[in-house]
Amino acid sequence: MANLNTYYYRVLLPHGAVRSGLLRLAVKRDLSARMRLEADTEGTVIGLWRFPPWLAMVTDLLMHLFRNQVRAEDLAGFLRDLGLMMRAGVPALDALTTLVEESNSVGNRAMAAVARNMLEDLNAGVGMTDAFNRHPNVFPETVRNLVSIGDQTGTLDRMLAEAAEHVERMINIRRDIKTALIYPSFVFASIIGVAIFWIYYVVPNMARLFKQLQAKLPPITEGLVAFADLLSAHLPWVLLVTTVVVVVCTVFFKRSERFQLATYSLLHRLPIARTLLVSSGMAHITEHLSILVRAGVDLVSSLRILGRATKNRYYRSRLILVADSVSRGESVSSSMRRVGGFPAMAVRMISVGEESGSLDQQLSHLAADYRKRLEVLVKSLAEILKPVIILIAGGLFLFLIVALLLPVYDLVRQSVAQSMGAGQ
Repeated sequence: MANLNTYYYRVLLPHGAVRSGLLRLAVKRDLSARMRLEADTEGTVIGLWRFPPWLAMVTDLLMHLFRNQVRAEDLAGFLRDLGLMMRAGVPALDALTTLVEESNSVGNRAMAAVARNMLEDLNAGVGMTDAFNRHPNVFPETVRNLVSIGDQTGTLDRMLAEAAEHVERMINIRRDIKTALIYPSFVFASIIGVAIFWIYYVVPNMARLFKQLQAKLPPITEGLVAFADLLSAHLPWVLLVTTVVVVVCTVFFKRSERFQLATYSLLHRLPIARTLLVSSGMAHITEHLSILVRAGVDLVSSLRILGRATKNRYYRSRLILVADSVSRGESVSSSMRRVGGFPAMAVRMISVGEESGSLDQQLSHLAADYRKRLEVLVKSLAEILKPVIILIAGGLFLFLIVALLLPVYDLVRQSVAQSMGAGQ
C-alpha cells in the first residue's frame, strides 16, 4: 500500500496562468504525482516538492486548523442552486458567476473561492466534469461521478439536484451520530472534571484536617488520600502524558489503516457502539450504492467508489473484497454473504433486487430504513444513557462522600465518648 504523501506543486495551465498549492496523494513515486497533476489540470508541472513526513504532519495539522473549509451545508446549497439555475436555462458560466457573487455577499469565502476557480476553468475551456474533479477535497467522489454522468447524458441539472439531496442526507446521518455522542461526552467530561477537583483540592485539605485531629482513617480513606497525594504530586505529568497519548492515538488513527481497522473492528464488538456503527454504516453504504446504481454506474465501479468514500474501515475493507468478487462474476449478495460483516436483512434484500432487476429500489428502501433506525436509535440511546450516567456519577460521588465521612463519624464518636467520660 502506497504512503500518503504531501506535495507542493506549481503548474503552468493551458491558458498561461500558473497554479500552485498543496496536494496529498497515495503514490510510491513522485513521477506518479506529476502524471496525476498533468492529467487533472491539462497543464505542465514546473515544480514539484515532496514534504518530509514530519513536515507533512505539521502542514496537515495547520491546514486543518486554519484553512477555510467548505461546510457540507454550503456544498449542498451550492449544488442545489447550480442545478436549479441550469434547469431554468441559465448558462453554466452565468450560474457560477451568480453563485460567486452570492457566496461573497453572505461571507462564505471558501465556497466563493471554489466557484471562482471553477468559473476560471470553464472560461479556459475546461469541461464541467473536469472543473468538479479538480476539487476532490470539496466535492465527494459520489458527487463527482453524478456530475460526470449528468454531463455525458445531458441531465446535469437533475444530477446536481440529486447530488444536493444526497449531501443533505449525509449531513442528517452525521448530525444524528453527533447528537448521540454529545450528551454522554459532555456529562462524562463534567463528571471527570468534578472528580479531579475533589481529588486534587478537597481530599488533600480534608486529609490534613484529619491528621491534625489525629483521626483514625479507615482503609478506603487511606487509599483515597494516597491516590490524591499521588495525583497532586504528578498532576502536570499526568496531564502531559494524557495529552501525548491522545495526540499519538489521533495521529495513528488518521495515518495508519491498520490502526483504524483495529479500532473499528473493536467498536463493532461492543454492544452499543456496534448498533450505532451498523445503522450509520449501512445507511451510508446503501445510500451511496443506490445513487450510483440508479445513475447508471456499473456495480464494480460503484463498489470501488463506495470503498474509497466509506470512512468506516470495518466496512471499507469488506467492500473492497466484495468489489473484487463481483469483478470475477459473483453477485453482490453472495459476495457480501461470503465476506461477512453485513446484516442478513440487507444481504437478502440486495439478493431480491438482483434477481428482480430492482436493485436500486431495494437499496433505496434499505437506505431509508437504516436512516429511520439510526434516528430511533439516537433517541433511544439518549434515554438509555441518562440512567447509566446517573448511576456512574452517583457511585463515584457516593464513594468520595463515604470515604470522607467515615473519619468524621469516627471523630464525632470519639468526641462523644470523651464527653461522656469527662461527665462521669
